[in-house]
Amino acid sequence: MILKRTIHRFLPLVAMLMMLGVSACSSIDCPLNNTVYTNYKLMKTDIVPDTLRDTLNIWVVRPGMTDSIIINRNLNTMSLKLPISFTNDVDVLCFQRKNGAGLMCIDTVRIAKTNTPHFESVDCAPNYFHEITAVTTTHNGIDSIAIKQKTVDYDAKDNFYIYFKALH
Repeated sequence: MILKRTIHRFLPLVAMLMMLGVSACSSIDCPLNNTVYTNYKLMKTDIVPDTLRDTLNIWVVRPGMTDSIIINRNLNTMSLKLPISFTNDVDVLCFQRKNGAGLMCIDTVRIAKTNTPHFESVDCAPNYFHEITAVTTTHNGIDSIAIKQKTVDYDAKDNFYIYFKALH
């Protein structure tokens, strides 16, 4: 009889502890946005200020697929935040500039990188961090691109310094 009363006293406490335990196991702290971005900072030259006044379009060239526009008609650009592919070894971007006089140029930028899976938790989908190994560009409207920070991860830092030429 005494044992029966003791069990009834602790039964609500045991039930509450079991509920807390179950809810703690189902709580997943996965990042809401697990996409990493490359950051481009426009640098001032003798001819071009650090703000690009031309209209800027950028698209990604995806082999075997249609190209994808990621920046459309951007004006007064000082910096860019662009996505990077998860598993491609090389990303190809096209930068199209058009000034007020109607002059236009297109540059192709190739970013070589290594991709490393990054796991937050076994319950979360893997993300990829990247190490930039090289960057090349055509030189129609871009003078040069310098790698500032090779690591691409969740930290928002400038990965590239980009120097534009004046359109003639």
